[in-house]
Amino acid sequence: MKFDVAIVGSGLAGLSVALHLAETRTVAIISKRALRDGASNWAQGGIAAVLDSGDSHHQHIDDTLVAGGGLCDESATRFIVEHGREAIEWLIAQGVPFTRDANAELGFHLTREGGHSQRRIIHAADATGHAVQVTLEEKVRAHPNISLFEHHCAIDLITSDKVNPDARRHSQPKCHGLYVQDERSGVVHTFAAEHTVLATGGAGKVYLYTTNPDTASGDGIAMAWRAGCRISNMEFIQFHPTCLYHPYAKSFLITEAIRGEGGLLKLPPEAGAAAGTRFMLAHDDRAELAPRDVVARAIDFEIKKRGLDYVHLDISHKPADWLIEHFPTIYARCLELGIDITKEPIPIVPAAHYTCGGVVTDLQGRTDLPGLYAVGETACTGLHGANRLASNSLLECVVVGSACARDIAAKEKGEIPYLPDWDESRVTDADEEVVIAHNWDELRRFMWNYVGIVRTTKRLERAQHRIALLKEEIDEYYRNFRITHDLLELRNLVDVASLIVNSALQRRESRGLHFSRDYPETLPKALPSILTPPRRN
Repeated sequence: MKFDVAIVGSGLAGLSVALHLAETRTVAIISKRALRDGASNWAQGGIAAVLDSGDSHHQHIDDTLVAGGGLCDESATRFIVEHGREAIEWLIAQGVPFTRDANAELGFHLTREGGHSQRRIIHAADATGHAVQVTLEEKVRAHPNISLFEHHCAIDLITSDKVNPDARRHSQPKCHGLYVQDERSGVVHTFAAEHTVLATGGAGKVYLYTTNPDTASGDGIAMAWRAGCRISNMEFIQFHPTCLYHPYAKSFLITEAIRGEGGLLKLPPEAGAAAGTRFMLAHDDRAELAPRDVVARAIDFEIKKRGLDYVHLDISHKPADWLIEHFPTIYARCLELGIDITKEPIPIVPAAHYTCGGVVTDLQGRTDLPGLYAVGETACTGLHGANRLASNSLLECVVVGSACARDIAAKEKGEIPYLPDWDESRVTDADEEVVIAHNWDELRRFMWNYVGIVRTTKRLERAQHRIALLKEEIDEYYRNFRITHDLLELRNLVDVASLIVNSALQRRESRGLHFSRDYPETLPKALPSILTPPRRN
């Protein structure tokens, strides 16, 4: 199959690129599951942008830089923030049903979240991501120049040095497309494309507890790394402080906006005499409005110190009608589980939430490999630094997605060389797939235990040792047996786990989301951690 542009991933970043390009290019959208099964659809809070005269670009930039622990790229931050209103207006023009407010300047309600000095979060009740995804999905399904490939799993990028090994000595490799497996038939297809865009989201599934959907296995990051791209800042994994704690609720996120609207963190009954008391003021003067990394570490500290399983997030002091109107999704889901948020607190725990690092790109999404772009959570533009400011991520998806599309559209169309078909001639069907399930479980457990919210060098070295052994097993399995969906995800997760651990070992300080007991101080100069792939033979 041949397209002008192949986009891997169907979240906000991927759909934005597709819709901006579809008038002049043929576009393939490759989605591991259904279009709506990515992390964008799960986003509750909203999108940060300067939309009120009481706010300013300077304030939004400053809030981002403070949250980023001194590691944000200031030019990238400025570019994305200054294009914020334009991005929101584009979404409004697409028909996204943001929550209205007749008294607001733009006519839409703005909320506030932790780390923001102003109300600047435009949202669609408490299900913004879903509202955006549904709207853009209707657009891409209706467009004649966009072809959708749902339930198709990307395997690896096709580069010129793989097609012609002799070429690597004479010129820089280029990306010409990728191999993709149809999950339902098992057939592997060759997607030839002049431009390939990785928009596969983050890597939350590398941890045992995560707010991410099952699709978040770091596929784009791992594929780009194997193809020779640099990866940056992978040690900065944001743990969302408030994930619902319940035996029958899987990865249900309690939005940051609950705290932004006055939700209080309290100790539960199991804390004994301290039950019901707030604890955030003992950790930070900003209390519940402190950035996510501070709140997550505070909760982790209280849970471990007191031997708790969870803490409480209480917003029951607000009027019931107001709560139901502003947080209908959370109210309904909690009520299904027997929790009435208008009358009682919500049990919560931290969980892996957002991958701040990723494939090194510029502000057009260009990677080190010509022909290959990365956008959204897969990429590292420098916006998030050592800690993502709440609701900046969806903004980045739209702003950089648009810039990426403009860069591709400005290029003249070229020829794609012949690409060989996928070769299965030397493999057999797997004999014991229990190996995959066992390795998957082991990887996620030791990543949670050794590479979590608080780290030590010894724990990281243990994880590094286990990853090396697992990688050897998985690579051998990959070489000898026919690929499966689970095997492809496990292969990507072990590569991503290695990148996280190696980045964390390289950083000999505590900064933002990376907190080391061995190096608790912050160094005077903030530098990104950049990993460069070994030169391929």
